[in-house]
Amino acid sequence: MHADPARPADASIADAMCRAITHRGPDDQGIHAQGPVALGARRLSIIDLESGHQPLCNEDQTIWVAFNGEIYNYRELTTLLQRRGHRFASKSDTEVIVHAYEEFGDEFLEHLNGMFAISIWDGPKRRLLLARDRTGIKPLYYTRQNGTLIFGSEIKAILAYPGVSRSIDLVALNEYLSFEYVPTPRSIFQGISKLPPGHLLTYTLGGEPHLRQYWDINLARSEGVQPRRLQDYTEELSRIFREVVQKEMISDVPIGVLLSGGIDSSAVAALMTELSPGNVKSFSITFDDPSFDESQYAQQVARHLGTDHHELKLTPSTAVDLMPKIANYMDEPLGDSSLVPTFLLSQFTRTFVKAALGGDGGDEMFGGYPTLKAHRLVEYYERLVPSPVRLRLIPWLVNRLPVSYDNISLDFKIRRFIGGRGVPLVVRHHRWLGSFTPEQKRLLLVPGAHLQEKDTYDVAYRHLQNCQAREPLNQVLYCDMKLYLEGDILPKVDRASMANSLEVRVPFLNHSLVEYVASLPHQFKLHGLTSKFLLRQCLKGRVPDEVLKRGKKGFNMPVAKWLTGPLRPLTEDMLSESRLKRDGFFNPAAVRHLLDDHMSGRQDQRKLLWTLLAFQLWHERWGK
Repeated sequence: MHADPARPADASIADAMCRAITHRGPDDQGIHAQGPVALGARRLSIIDLESGHQPLCNEDQTIWVAFNGEIYNYRELTTLLQRRGHRFASKSDTEVIVHAYEEFGDEFLEHLNGMFAISIWDGPKRRLLLARDRTGIKPLYYTRQNGTLIFGSEIKAILAYPGVSRSIDLVALNEYLSFEYVPTPRSIFQGISKLPPGHLLTYTLGGEPHLRQYWDINLARSEGVQPRRLQDYTEELSRIFREVVQKEMISDVPIGVLLSGGIDSSAVAALMTELSPGNVKSFSITFDDPSFDESQYAQQVARHLGTDHHELKLTPSTAVDLMPKIANYMDEPLGDSSLVPTFLLSQFTRTFVKAALGGDGGDEMFGGYPTLKAHRLVEYYERLVPSPVRLRLIPWLVNRLPVSYDNISLDFKIRRFIGGRGVPLVVRHHRWLGSFTPEQKRLLLVPGAHLQEKDTYDVAYRHLQNCQAREPLNQVLYCDMKLYLEGDILPKVDRASMANSLEVRVPFLNHSLVEYVASLPHQFKLHGLTSKFLLRQCLKGRVPDEVLKRGKKGFNMPVAKWLTGPLRPLTEDMLSESRLKRDGFFNPAAVRHLLDDHMSGRQDQRKLLWTLLAFQLWHERWGK
């Protein structure tokens, strides 16, 4: 977990770093300190329960590996490598990594199918390698201080290293307020970086770290393609998706599925029950509020598929109790309120199984977000609605709409839609998805915390420049993979699940499926205003028609209502004038205005208030 060319590694420091992330692997801990390098690993035993101890080495103990994740094709790779003369001491997927590196060098990553954060110490070459899976399912942070490279699966492991600074990166804070997360490669702390997905970092002691991208998604492959018959695509997708789910069900312990009742999780559950009928356990969260509760659909899918279904209700009092606890596990602020039900669902699921499959990634792969349809609608809106009506009359009318605190209410959607028009595509998209606009931040941030020379959306523009596709839909999907998926969805699921020692796998992001979907003509994703068109076609007969015809609601909780009720004391306390003045980031008068607007029902400020509340809870635990 650290490499220092100037002095021998300290195993006790690696031990402290490992203990900081015990929740990620409560079953076992291992430390290997050799010369200038110490590797440490916590283990959640899923495959090869008896002999999968890490760190693990090659035959002559010159190359060592520690990793977090799963390699789904490890059996095939083991067979291949044994034929080439490699001798295995275990049946674990970890050992295949070290032998693949011996055999293929830095190109070993191209042979791995899985989710992973990998560290390899090559003793003869005095060389350390850090690698992250293609889409960023598993996290990996690093920093370099006084010549020492320090790394870990979570920032809290790095903070356990003596002398690491907790100074907040003000650019990252500005980005967090707008995106609701800190986009890669920054972290909320100065000098601590996220290794980007699909990248390899190599560090030869005495030299400089070198970062190389080994994989990227190419959505341009879907453009200018003459479509074949729809049936051909549905048959291909069905076959590949089934193979992927079968790979990801590999386990030496029972495995379940997180079932929301939406299309994506229902698709995963359907394939699992086809592969293992009568043996699939499914898990859901319910709410009292009917506009947020999707349990009827999850129950319907469970009955249709014959899963052993389990439900747990999230109450306001449970949310209030959970939030400070969740802050202990979130070493970066995350303004996505669905973190709370995801945490509770993971906690509940862990009482039955150690691993589960989820439906995350389906929206990014198949074009499922409502914002994609809104982008098409805004083009018509700009062309067909006269300028005086767009600029004056409609904003006047929107400001007089009655406020509703229901889930994705009509007034919420209209206000977000109007708030995102008149700006470039990539900015509009993240205004719709995110929280504070630059104009709102000018009122919110105290002078010392506001970086006027920094465009918050620079990181989105950079990804757009790297995108090879030219279709607006593909450009938005590419940016979603690089930003919203990797910065919000995957960290939320990883932290919530691993905090409860549950491994969650995401078949939609298996690179075999990702590569296939990237080649699909884009009209098979968003077909007119029908999202996930091909996936819906593929699932006909597999899941109930009522589920296939549903629009997307998202996995949220009644934040707007709860902020005015059970969450109000916590919110008022964490956003109090005394706290805000002490911390020195936010203008207390601006925050008070947001609170008064929301509590009185004048405006729905749920997004902004939750973003601030999440930051304050994080800062209280980690920022000092």
